[in-house]
Amino acid sequence: MVLYYRDDAVQVTSDSIRASGQIIPIDEVTYVWHQKGRTTLAVRGRVLGRGVLVLLLSLPPLVGLVCVLSLVWSAQDRGEWMPALIVLVACVVIALALTPFLEIPLSWLDRSYERGSRVHELWVQYRGQEVLLLRTPDALRFGQIYRAVQRAVEQLGDQ
Repeated sequence: MVLYYRDDAVQVTSDSIRASGQIIPIDEVTYVWHQKGRTTLAVRGRVLGRGVLVLLLSLPPLVGLVCVLSLVWSAQDRGEWMPALIVLVACVVIALALTPFLEIPLSWLDRSYERGSRVHELWVQYRGQEVLLLRTPDALRFGQIYRAVQRAVEQLGDQ
């Protein structure tokens, strides 16, 4: 027996698929497919959170650009470039010092894209019936499970 995938709720082996309290023998699966399911509140919240995070990450550079342009404009009017240059250099140093702290929100954004923005459903045809095996909003996990089921069915067909 070959183990293709296993977590706390799903197990895919060369013999069977165990998911949602069901045990389906691989040799009785005739067809595997996936489709989009109805979006859930969690998925909508993830997409909304992603948009808020992108907004929060893009606002400081835009505000900084407006401040730099107004500082240069006012220095040009007054003819006093030295205080403006000191402020600009201080802002650049502070921005460079804070850059490593962007790792945390950028990793949140990455994880949000890995999880996806829709609900995925894994279906199989088993004993002439269409059976929903899995419904999840986690795109990464869904892809791993779907590929494991495909491999198990393909390996059975190659024998």
